[in-house]
Amino acid sequence: MTETSIPRADQSLDEEETATLEVDVDDTEAADDAEAPAGGREKKSAGESDLFRQSEIAADYVEGLLDILDYDGDIDELVAGGRPVVEVVGSRLQNLVGQRGATLDALQELTRLAVFRQTGTPSRLLLDVGGYRANRRKELAAVAKNAVEKVKEYGEPVRLEAMNAFERKCVHDVVNAMAGVASESEGVEPNRRIVVRPAD
Repeated sequence: MTETSIPRADQSLDEEETATLEVDVDDTEAADDAEAPAGGREKKSAGESDLFRQSEIAADYVEGLLDILDYDGDIDELVAGGRPVVEVVGSRLQNLVGQRGATLDALQELTRLAVFRQTGTPSRLLLDVGGYRANRRKELAAVAKNAVEKVKEYGEPVRLEAMNAFERKCVHDVVNAMAGVASESEGVEPNRRIVVRPAD
């Protein structure tokens, strides 16, 4: 199945990146994440100065939010996998993650808007709070591997639960790295899900 639709104006950047991934093309986006630190961490270099500037703007914005909410957290801004990343670490941050990362996703979109307002350029910023995205990525890797095992054992497609764009990207990355299987997304948000099937 090939997905060739043009992303809607209200579609998030993660969804746009996932759409291109679902054509079985590696778009080299690492999150989110997805998002993501899987590509390794590196500080500012000549080719990444704009991305690092985005992460600095985002870190300032997030720091302001933490001050308003009276939350304590250490903020680290970096460039990972070709995208700006801001990580917030500290205790009592669960409220900033929310159920299945819903609050974190909203905060990420607000932070991307703050970056856009200062730079005039859409950002692929990845925001992680309390290591949620990193932990979720590990959980989703296990889900993906389990689905691949079932597909290889029974030869039938496996439909996974509905996931957001970051989660789908994590699963696609794992499945696409394995031989003999392929993945594609079906359905419409918020019920969009991945189907893992035998490769053609």
